[in-house]
Amino acid sequence: QVQLVESGGGLVQAGGSLRLSCAASGRSFSSYAMGWLRQAPGKEREFVGGISWSSGTTYYADSVKGRFTISRDNAKNTVYLQMNSLKPEDTAVYYCAASRAPTGVADHYDFWGQGTQVTVSS
Repeated sequence: QVQLVESGGGLVQAGGSLRLSCAASGRSFSSYAMGWLRQAPGKEREFVGGISWSSGTTYYADSVKGRFTISRDNAKNTVYLQMNSLKPEDTAVYYCAASRAPTGVADHYDFWGQGTQVTVSS
């Protein structure tokens, strides 16, 4: 089992920044790939980006490329999502999730955090 706890959501104006954190624990979580996904009201869950614990390789959805950055702190067992130049369409519940291999498909993630709300006002 892998446990994931997100934090850092909130309300921000368009053009602003937020950093989300995801603290991981449990057996062998470092062998997983970590992803950030989001779900806006009335929409399906959408892949945002991910990172490999082992290599640090990152990958992003086109909609956030150049604005969002994912990083990890191995000592703290934490993955971060730095979000810059936020837009109202970024408003969603953001989830941290773990999968056995890097993937952009929400259904392929095995473990999920509880989610944190991000609201971007215009």
